[in-house]
Amino acid sequence: MAAEPGSLGVVFGGSGNGEQIAANKVKGVRAALAWSIATAQLAKEHNDANVVGIGARQHSQEEAFAIIEAFLETPFSQAERHIRRIGQIGDYESR
Repeated sequence: MAAEPGSLGVVFGGSGNGEQIAANKVKGVRAALAWSIATAQLAKEHNDANVVGIGARQHSQEEAFAIIEAFLETPFSQAERHIRRIGQIGDYESR
C-alpha cells in the first residue's frame, strides 16, 4: 500500500484478527476485519479500507470469496464525514 497508493490487499488467518492488527502497522494501510458482505462494504464505503482481513476458519471458501468480491467492488463514499474521519485517523497516526 505504501509503495503503490491505490492498491488493495487481502490478509488471511485463522480468525483474521492478528493479521488485520499486523497489517495496520504498515504505513498507509487501513485494514478492516470483515466477517460478512455488509462489513466488507462498510469498511470500504465509510473508512476507505485498502486491506480486508478474513478469518479462514470462520468462513467457507464461497463465503470468503463473496466477502472479498464485495470489498473490491464497493467504492469509497466520498462523504464529507468519512473524509474527515480518515483525516483524523491520519493525524493520529502521525503523532
